[in-house]
Amino acid sequence: MATIHSVEISWEDLLGAFTSGQLDKANYLDRLTGEIFSVPSSPDSNDVRRQLQDNDERFLEIPPFDYRSERQILTEFVVQIGDHELRNLLQTSLAGKKPFGKIEDILSFYPLEEERFVLLKDRFLSNRLKTWMEENNLFTADAVLLGAKHA
Repeated sequence: MATIHSVEISWEDLLGAFTSGQLDKANYLDRLTGEIFSVPSSPDSNDVRRQLQDNDERFLEIPPFDYRSERQILTEFVVQIGDHELRNLLQTSLAGKKPFGKIEDILSFYPLEEERFVLLKDRFLSNRLKTWMEENNLFTADAVLLGAKHA
């Protein structure tokens, strides 16, 4: 029978590592201590990163928030917009056609849509993080307690 190793992991720190788009470093979670730490992506740190990857049962690399994920969220959001003019403006921006601007700047003129975008992004990231945790056999205290009640 498998035993459960209980460790406290800061949801805020974990979510911060997930939303980090910094390509100059990799974030790791230490399953034993719950610590989240970064390792620079430099030739000097290759040995350290190799050691962490060789000990993947203890250290998990946290996938960064990348351009593809950002585009997926934006594309999903733009399709849901009812305002035809705003949808066209955002589609033009996503396609990189001129005149284009940052999505966040454009949405700052549409507070309700901006709020919807933030909620969609938060939901996407939370779901992505929960899925990653499940794939790596990490469970929240609520999930462990709920499972114990059903056993």
